This record gives sequence, structure tokens and C-alpha cells, in this order.
Amino acid sequence: MNIKVLVAVVSLSTLVGCAGSKVENPIDYVTYSAQPLVDKVDHDMTSKEVMQIAGPPSSTIYRSVEPGTCNNYVLSEDNHKQPYYVSFNSSDRVDGKGFMTCEQMEKNARASLFGD
Repeated sequence: MNIKVLVAVVSLSTLVGCAGSKVENPIDYVTYSAQPLVDKVDHDMTSKEVMQIAGPPSSTIYRSVEPGTCNNYVLSEDNHKQPYYVSFNSSDRVDGKGFMTCEQMEKNARASLFGD
């Protein structure tokens, strides 16, 4: 085996092993990129602006790691369902979004602060 290939495989394995559930699937970005929630919601928008774009969330939780709330949504494309979260800071402004549930996002944030 070529040494460069071996180094690349070991490096990639280390990154994947450390990332755990923190890594989002890049295919989700391609599959759902045209959906208004993914395409039009930007950082610093208010929750009211997000609701105008996306409608009501499936659920809302109060965040435990950072002050604020988080909305869970379910995206649907060709009969495939995908969770998506939009988090809001204590000023009710978007500070995060992605292809996981709010609960998963909170778990990852807790792990980042306190270790895996």
C-alpha cells in the first residue's frame, strides 16, 4: 500500500471516529437545498421571519446549553423524511440550523463543551 494512501486512510478514520454524530450528510444539502427552510432561512433572522418562510415547526424545545429555543422541522422530498433544526439565541435570532434534530444539536453542543 502506498504510504500516502495509508496516511489519508488513517487521517480520515481519525476524523470520522472523533466526529461521531456531529457530521451531517452532505447529500442532504443537495437533496433538500431547494426547500425554503434550507434555502431562505439565514443567521440573525427572527423566529417570526422563519415562521413566515417555513410555517410552524413540528416541535420547539428550550435549549439547555445556550439560552434560547430550537425548532424541529421535518423535510420531505420524494417520500424521504429528514429532520432539520433551526436554533434561536436569547434575542430570538437564528444562530444555527442543520440536518438533525434539536435534541441531537443540543447533545453535540454539550459534548463540545464537556467532552465526549
